[in-house]
Amino acid sequence: MSAPQSAAEASTGGLSKKGLSAGTVGLIGAVVIGISCIAPAYTFTAAIGPTVGAVGVQVPAIILVGFIPMLLVAFGYRELNSRMPDSGTSFTWAARAFGPWVGWMAGWGLVAATVIVLSNLAGIAVDFLFLLIAQVTGRPETAELAANIPVNIVVCLLFVAAATFVSYRDMQTTQKLQYVLVTFQVIVLIGFAIAAFARFAGGQAFDATPFDWQWFNPFAVSSFSAFAAGLSLSIFIFWGWDVTLTMNEETKDPEKTPGRAATITVITIVSLYLLLAVSMIMYAGTGDGEFGLGNPDIQSNAFFALAGPILGPFAALVSLAVLTSSASSLQSTFVGPARTLLAMGHYGALPASFAKVSPRFFTPGFATIVSAVVAAGFYSVMRVVSTNVLSDTILTLGMMICFYYGITAFACVWYFRRQWFDSTRNFFFMLLFPLLGGVILAVLFVTTLIDSMSPDYGSGSEVFGVGLVFVLGITIIVTGIAIMIWQSVKRPAFFRGETLGMDAPPSLRRSKENAR
Repeated sequence: MSAPQSAAEASTGGLSKKGLSAGTVGLIGAVVIGISCIAPAYTFTAAIGPTVGAVGVQVPAIILVGFIPMLLVAFGYRELNSRMPDSGTSFTWAARAFGPWVGWMAGWGLVAATVIVLSNLAGIAVDFLFLLIAQVTGRPETAELAANIPVNIVVCLLFVAAATFVSYRDMQTTQKLQYVLVTFQVIVLIGFAIAAFARFAGGQAFDATPFDWQWFNPFAVSSFSAFAAGLSLSIFIFWGWDVTLTMNEETKDPEKTPGRAATITVITIVSLYLLLAVSMIMYAGTGDGEFGLGNPDIQSNAFFALAGPILGPFAALVSLAVLTSSASSLQSTFVGPARTLLAMGHYGALPASFAKVSPRFFTPGFATIVSAVVAAGFYSVMRVVSTNVLSDTILTLGMMICFYYGITAFACVWYFRRQWFDSTRNFFFMLLFPLLGGVILAVLFVTTLIDSMSPDYGSGSEVFGVGLVFVLGITIIVTGIAIMIWQSVKRPAFFRGETLGMDAPPSLRRSKENAR
């Protein structure tokens, strides 16, 4: 179990350790887990087709545009982590900047987003498991088993159970597994891109499209709607890098390693995405022919459609890579919500049982199991209710990510408000960058909330004439508010700022110390 806060820490609302295994994750391990959580093989195969449909050959430009808000927010995360390395991340930082009520909702947003994506990843793993079996056995009808709801749910629960087992064990086990899975995934993706380039160079491309640097020019994107598409895309394909910061109490040099890992992770991912985008456009073009990226029949899974023409007898490796991507991300994504729930329990924002740490593995065992049970239940219900569970959960996920990323970005701006003009660096990294990132995400959140009210939004599933995505988003937020009010009655100490109080900005604290 985690050690209780000392009397001094509780009385001042100070940060404290939670019994996790300190110093077990190095820089490389954190980067690997960050890449795993993003799941590049899965996210890119689902995103490249719809993006081509919106912007054509300007996909590389839109990837760069979509990368901007994530990078801006990442700078804010880095500054907060360097000052307050705590496994609660958004929950802890928002509570210290804005108070316990906002902090609680930021933590709820993070947990809700990751539970949604856990269910989504499990569903993807099921789909690609049956696709892989169909490819290997030469029996296409096997892939149709994924559409059988009882079979789909049972296999999904087995994936969740396996991922929970690994996540419950120590971080060493997680790192070792992720080294293998992520390395395989990245090798296959790079190999796929090289093979596409080779097909183009050898005159074997489906619709050869010569490379043009204009593909990287964001000003060549023709409309505002295309820019909006790029920003929405970034929420989906770049999300997950912040897992490197939720491990900050378990990393070596916690003030620096998580921030560096986050930066390396996002740069690695954007480079990989650009390589894949360019290679696929050069090979397949953006038309609507059989293998063209503009063909709506292949847009939901472009890698699967192009694997045969590009890799020939090795096509099954792509399905295996996407299966590996979703399965490894399913396991690594447990890190975030489990450690946030641990911090919320540790500081008295949730029942004390959430603060329990496995005495054998030094991991948040109870919080990990709760995350798994809720994710499995959410997926099972959504699989029955929604005609396209993956589409609706992805859109709801984007809404929740905008919610808690935005709060965290604004927390950085407010927390360091008395240091904005101490230096040029502070102005950019403590004020301008996180503020812009937060505003962009806030606009996207409100826009998505309004658009999702339409029953035509997402898969077209509705509840009493209102879009399911809107219903899910509002239900999650209202549920969070209700639980927060309930916890404020049951555990008033946290909400009075006694266990995790607002922290005076560093410059103000120094001036008070000098006055003494």
